Amino acid sequence: MDNQIKKYLFDVLTSINSIESYIGSNRDFKYYLKNKMLRRAVEREFEIIGEAINKIDKISPELEISSKKRIISMRNYVIHGYDKVDDEIIWGTIIKYLPILKSEIENLLGTD
Repeated sequence: MDNQIKKYLFDVLTSINSIESYIGSNRDFKYYLKNKMLRRAVEREFEIIGEAINKIDKISPELEISSKKRIISMRNYVIHGYDKVDDEIIWGTIIKYLPILKSEIENLLGTD
């Protein structure tokens, strides 16, 4: 695997780990809603994830990452639609899809 792709995969994994760290073990949506700094930090990590996946897709479109286009779309949504970000969608993504993406990235990097 190309070193540049590995770097982007590592960036994705780092951002996922950061989101998990920010949220902690107390996964409380009400707390998330009340904490603007937490929401902005999570949104920034999603921007990084989407940008890294977009760069990977341009270099190696055949690389298997499920929901690749949805991840890139979410990045665009968070950046360009900052005034319309739906916290429930972000939270649902954290709970439902982030663990799947983390597993895929760890498998690609061989760190699982």
